[in-house]
Amino acid sequence: MLKTFDLVLIGVMTAAAAVTYTIKHRAELKLEEVHRLEAEIKLEKDTIDLLKADWALQSQPNRLERLVNAYNAELQLQPTESTALVHAKELPMLKSEVPVPDVTEAKASAKGATEAGAKGTTVASAKGAAKTQPVPTPAPRGGVTQHGVVEDEADEIETGSVE
Repeated sequence: MLKTFDLVLIGVMTAAAAVTYTIKHRAELKLEEVHRLEAEIKLEKDTIDLLKADWALQSQPNRLERLVNAYNAELQLQPTESTALVHAKELPMLKSEVPVPDVTEAKASAKGATEAGAKGTTVASAKGAAKTQPVPTPAPRGGVTQHGVVEDEADEIETGSVE
C-alpha cells in the first residue's frame, strides 16, 4: 500500500514535470520570436540597402542633367541664387509659436474706444498697443567679429547623410 509520503512525492514530481514542460515551451516560443525578429531585421536592412542603391541611381548627376534637358521647356528651371538660401533660424515663427492676444484686453480697449469718442481712440489704441506682446523677428544672419565685420555662417551649415 502506498504511504501518504509517497503520494506527496509523486504529486511534487508531477508538478515539477509540468512546470519544466511549461518553461521549456515558453523558451521555445521566445526562441521562435527571436528568429522571427532577426528575419524582420535582416529584411529591413536589405530594404535599406536596396533603397540606398536606388537613391544612388536616381540622383546620378548625368541622369538628372538628361532629365533637366528633356523637360526644360515644360519646367522652365532656373539655377538657384545663393541669396535665395536661408538658415532655419531666419524662417518666420510657426503659427503655434505666435503669441495669442489677450481677449479681455481687446474687449476693454474696444469698450474704452467707443466711450472715449474720436479723441480717446488714439489714447485707447495706444494703451492697447502697449499691452500687446511684440512680434518676434528672425535673428540677423552672421555674427560681428572683433573688427566690426559681419561674417556669414554659410560655412557652418550642417547637412544630413543617408548613411
